[in-house]
Amino acid sequence: MKGVQATNFGGPEVLQYKTDLPVPTPRGGEILVKNEFIGVNYVDVYWRIGMMGYAPNGILGREAEGTVAALGSSSSNNLKMGDRAVFYSQGSYAEYTAVPVGMAYPVPAEVKPGLAAASMIQGLTALTLTQKIYPVKKGDWVLAHAAAGGVGLWLCQLLKAAGARTIGTASTPEKMKLAKENGAEFMINYKEEDVAERVEEITGGQGVNVVYDSVGKDQAENNVKVLARGGTFVMYGVSSGIPAPASPARLAAKNVRFIGPGESALMRSVGTPSEFSKWCAQLFDLVAKEKVNVRIHGTYPLSEMAQVHHDLEGRKTIGKVLVKP
Repeated sequence: MKGVQATNFGGPEVLQYKTDLPVPTPRGGEILVKNEFIGVNYVDVYWRIGMMGYAPNGILGREAEGTVAALGSSSSNNLKMGDRAVFYSQGSYAEYTAVPVGMAYPVPAEVKPGLAAASMIQGLTALTLTQKIYPVKKGDWVLAHAAAGGVGLWLCQLLKAAGARTIGTASTPEKMKLAKENGAEFMINYKEEDVAERVEEITGGQGVNVVYDSVGKDQAENNVKVLARGGTFVMYGVSSGIPAPASPARLAAKNVRFIGPGESALMRSVGTPSEFSKWCAQLFDLVAKEKVNVRIHGTYPLSEMAQVHHDLEGRKTIGKVLVKP
């Protein structure tokens, strides 16, 4: 089968496109999915550079949408041969993936091809961040970094629907415009403006109730500054690098609650079949009823996965990146 293997840890060049990989055989409790759309996420970069360990068989990727091609023994759920399915599991950078049946979900007929893969990780991340990790309330002030990114655009829409007042950050006028179109009330160009000063100005000095940060090191200093007393700082990614540990004294001075990537990680919220199914039902109800705009940056061939990673790390993408085997 076709697939992409990381032969070592390193830059995008370690991603090797191959056409002679063996097709996995589903074991008990697994299904085999023939992937039609593969989702690419920034966490894939962390796996590629070695932050997350070594991916099984060197095949990265955590989500895809396709057709059930085979059933392992004892693989009993509501999926059968030929069904459309979307999954959250390792090894999606390939033509076929063997997936634990409890981490696969039937794609509703109303969901257009590609949208399930484009929504899975980023949509579930935004839903759990805003409803479980820090349940947003109407009127909350929220700072969302990387507001025009994949998760960021979901956050802007969900936060607006919840009645929050969202301040987003982005690096270009194009990204700022897109985030506002998707629900951000205010935008800050972090390359040209002082984020902390602008947040103080926008909120009338009260600060924000919660910060959702996928950036890490570059915004670490601002995140505590902009929080209101008793606010919550949620770090769910480190695209600019791992920040120095926040000073307990600084956090305590404002009674700040810090939630790090270990607690905010998606798998902690959807790690069991029942949790996964519950959150997927909510997610795909939103997608099927077109209550959210799922922006797809582009669809690349699997053979260009190294270029995909170049573009992702170079902040050249806006929205979701998909790949076709």
